[in-house]
Amino acid sequence: MATHVVENQVPPFEGRNLFDVDPVLPGLLKTLSADAHETGLREVGERTGSAEYLETARRANRNPPVLRTHDRFGNRVDDVDFDPSWHELLDGSIGRGMHAVAWTDPGGWVARASYNYLESQVEPGHWCPVSMTASAVGAVRMEPDLAAEWEPRLLSRVYDPTPRPAGSKSGVLVGMGMTEKQGGSDVRANTTTASPLGDGRYRIEGHKWFTSAPTSDAFLVLAQAPGGLTCFFVPRFDEDGSRNAIRIQRLKDKLGNRSNASSEVEFEGATAHRVGEEGRGVVTIIEMVNGTRLDCIAGSAGIMRQAVSQAIHHARHRSAFGSKLFDKPLMRNVLCDLEIEVEAAAWLMGRVAHSFDRAGHDPSERQLRRILTPIAKYWVTKRCTEVVRESLECLGGNGYVEESLLPMLYRESPLNAIWEGSGNVIALDVLRVVRREPEAVEALVGLLRRGSDEAGYDAESTIADIAGTPEAGARSLVERLAVLAQAALLTENARPAVAEAFVASRLEGRSGRLYGTLTGEYDADAILEA
Repeated sequence: MATHVVENQVPPFEGRNLFDVDPVLPGLLKTLSADAHETGLREVGERTGSAEYLETARRANRNPPVLRTHDRFGNRVDDVDFDPSWHELLDGSIGRGMHAVAWTDPGGWVARASYNYLESQVEPGHWCPVSMTASAVGAVRMEPDLAAEWEPRLLSRVYDPTPRPAGSKSGVLVGMGMTEKQGGSDVRANTTTASPLGDGRYRIEGHKWFTSAPTSDAFLVLAQAPGGLTCFFVPRFDEDGSRNAIRIQRLKDKLGNRSNASSEVEFEGATAHRVGEEGRGVVTIIEMVNGTRLDCIAGSAGIMRQAVSQAIHHARHRSAFGSKLFDKPLMRNVLCDLEIEVEAAAWLMGRVAHSFDRAGHDPSERQLRRILTPIAKYWVTKRCTEVVRESLECLGGNGYVEESLLPMLYRESPLNAIWEGSGNVIALDVLRVVRREPEAVEALVGLLRRGSDEAGYDAESTIADIAGTPEAGARSLVERLAVLAQAALLTENARPAVAEAFVASRLEGRSGRLYGTLTGEYDADAILEA
């Protein structure tokens, strides 16, 4: 039409290397002794920033999985049909060893978090089975015979989605089933039972309310054994090659995470192997949960990064009221506030991952991991939704339509705050550490002390009275510790303009409750230069 002219539209944010354009990630790798992984991460940055990968991600989320309980002859198969794009995503991540790198390479936990950070910017859903498979290694290693059989398959770079016995496959995935409808996070209220069979195996009976990736080759499951709540390893196929008695009852119709199948599963006498001692199920499976909590942090940081990058890109190219949005002082305030939040999240993610890398040979780092992981998990996952929502608004109506990436990121943003312990569970976990594990508190003080002088706070006095925090104050405590940790990390490692603006707004109170309320002086050009 002669009157129809398309102008002042923003070009797609694609065709760029998400690693190279990131203002934090390259420097973070060097600082945290993981720069040996730079080549692999740069390759993934190229892939995740491509138009082709974005389209694959869109297909995976537009075509959600479908449950297929029976084949056409009436045989029970308990399978899930995925769009081919799902398999493309997993083949790419598993094929690059993103699930294995933490167990095989120095600096591997920082690399794993960084891979997640890049992948989650475009398609977070497929990282769920990657995360659970990666984290299962620590639990499986508690049983040497089980580890000897399964660990080579867990660490394999072969993605094989075919439903057949694990012994005939070169690579496998592992899922997890903890929560039940009557208990949720209170797993000690679980009623699923495990009865000894007399040959070292158990028979599992019960119903799990949330089991993600239900087509995995095995599952770590909590069930009540004679000695109490215990962790079990439940293969999808029995030792004789027949299907184990694991029934997928239905798939969850979720707010987000649509590419990934989450399900209710019934165990109808499924055979299983015990992992760890009877009655020590929570202690055992926490080996898996620690790793997946790190993935919650990294995934949320990645979602935040992509949302803010989209907002900055839009503002650079969109004109309104006579000039680019990027040149409007109030818009620059919003973008700066969002950018310092994302960079603080990325550095906190990296430092948690670094504590995982060093925990095996440094007791202080092991203690720091114990307290910093839940602190970061609580704070970064909570901030994620706020950041995405404000970023979406920067695009106006264009950010509210599905053709942009923002609606998917917004739906995805609350998930990591729920998965692996919702806010209150995590905050109470931190409070428990504060009260019972003084070595962990001291390790945290050491981290805070390194940044306290430049950030302008006294680490010792800040920590001195936290042991007396009442239960109702647990969230306030965790928030304060998270912000102090971020301030310490930024003042020690980040660009000066970012660190100064963060300290002024988050510690000195020179900002309001919402993003875009920075006051005083801040160097917007330096903060937004990337």
